[in-house]
Amino acid sequence: MKFTAAQIAEILEGEVIGNPMAEVSTLSKIEEGIEGSLTFLSNPKYNNHIYTTKASVTIVNQSFAPDNMVNTTMIKVDDAYASFTKLLEFYNQVKLNKAGVEEPSFISKNVILGANLYLGSFSYIGENVSIGDNVKIYPNCFVGDNVFLGDNTILFAGAKVYSETIIGKNCTIHSGAIIGSDGFGFAPNPDGTYTKIPQIGNVIIEDNVDIGSCTTVDRATMGSTIIRKGVKLDNQIQIAHNVEIGENTVIAAQTGVAGSTKIGRNCMIGGQVGISGHLTIGNNVRIQAQSGVGRNIKDNEVLQGSPTFGYNDFSKSYVHFKNLPKIVAEIEELKKKILNQKNGNNG
Repeated sequence: MKFTAAQIAEILEGEVIGNPMAEVSTLSKIEEGIEGSLTFLSNPKYNNHIYTTKASVTIVNQSFAPDNMVNTTMIKVDDAYASFTKLLEFYNQVKLNKAGVEEPSFISKNVILGANLYLGSFSYIGENVSIGDNVKIYPNCFVGDNVFLGDNTILFAGAKVYSETIIGKNCTIHSGAIIGSDGFGFAPNPDGTYTKIPQIGNVIIEDNVDIGSCTTVDRATMGSTIIRKGVKLDNQIQIAHNVEIGENTVIAAQTGVAGSTKIGRNCMIGGQVGISGHLTIGNNVRIQAQSGVGRNIKDNEVLQGSPTFGYNDFSKSYVHFKNLPKIVAEIEELKKKILNQKNGNNG
C-alpha cells in the first residue's frame, strides 16, 4: 500500500517541504533509508543522515533547519517522534484491517458472531462461543467451547484458547500463546506413580491485556486464573493455575509464576524471574532479571538475587562479592601477621 507525502502530512497535520506527491510503501531507519521508504528525524545526533538518506519522505521537527541540500521530501511537525509513532499506529490499523470468514474454517453451533469479524482459514470455533465486534482471529487458531472474546480483541496465527476462557476487550494474544491449558496438578501414589487432578476452573483475562508469543496461562484447578486489565506479558512466560496478576503489571520473557501466587498492581518483573507458589507480592514491586522469589513481598519493594533481597543491599553485597578473592587474600595476610606476632611474643 502506497501513501503520498501529502496524504501523510494530512494525517499528521504537518507541512510538506519538497514533493507532495513523493510516494512511500515501507518504513526505514534514517541511516538505512531506501527509495520508497518513510523515516523520521528527531534526535539531533542523527542530523547528518538527512543529507545522505535515500528515504523518499522524512518526518522532522518544525525547528529543524538544514545546513545543506536535502534530497528527501520533509514533513515538518511539532514532534517528529510522536508523529512517527502515530503513523505506526495508523499503518498497523490499515495492515490488520481484515474482515470476513475465510475457507476452510469451522464454526460450531450456537455461536454468537459480532460485526466485522475476521476469521482466518483453518481456524476452529467451538460451541456456545460469543465473539464481540471487530474481533480478528488469524489462521490456524483454536477457540474452544463456551469461550467469550470481547470487542477489538486479536488472536494472531496459531493461538489456542481452551474452553470456558473469558477474554475482555482490546486484548492481543500473539502467535503460539496457549490460554486455559490444564494446570500442573498431580497427586502422588504410594507406588511412585501420579494421578492427574482434574483442572475444572478457567482463565479470565480482563480488558487491554497483551500476551506474547508462546506464553502459557493455565486454567485454575477450581475457580479462575485471573489476568487483570492492562497487564502486559512478554513471550515465553509460564503463568500457573490460580495465579492472579494485578492491573498494569508487566512481566518480561522467560519468567515463571507458580500456582496460586497473587501479584499486585503496577509491578515490573524482569526476564527469567522464578516466583514460587502460594505467595503474595504487593503493589508497585520491582523484581530484577534472573531473581528467585520464595517469600511474600511487601508493596514498593525493589529486589534482586536468588533468593531475592533488597536491591540496594544486593548491589552493595555484589561489590564485595566481586572483590572476594582480594578480601580473602587480605584476611589470610592478616592471619599470618597475627600468628607471627603471637609467635614473636611467645619467643
